[in-house]
Amino acid sequence: MSIHSKARRDAKKRRLSKQKTASPERPSIEPHAELRDPEGTLLGGIVRREGEWTLGLGGRIVGETHSAARVLAILRRAAELHEREGTEVRLTCSAALRAAATEEAAGQGLSFEQFESKLAQELTSDVAAMPVQGGATH
Repeated sequence: MSIHSKARRDAKKRRLSKQKTASPERPSIEPHAELRDPEGTLLGGIVRREGEWTLGLGGRIVGETHSAARVLAILRRAAELHEREGTEVRLTCSAALRAAATEEAAGQGLSFEQFESKLAQELTSDVAAMPVQGGATH
């Protein structure tokens, strides 16, 4: 037995061992939107994973949905809130996300802008209807 054949066998064993212990494949994640400040810090984003749109804001996952229009409208609303607070932001979206959001809104007989306005009204009324926590007693 030569030294070279032993080295090849050992290398093959290591390779097979690594393949067995390798972590299972993760689901594919497709980035579709980014909200960044002037320094390039990621403030929020949208990815598509296993058929669902996932919205992240402030380094945390905010939610998942099948609604492209909803996640895009919420991310655009977050961008607007940053702008109102004096932080310039840059929002970039993929053509696939825009097309899916536009198509979804059209399915409801709305333009995307109308869908966005309707959602903003719903969110505002939901916040107004929430009970105040730790309110004062009289």
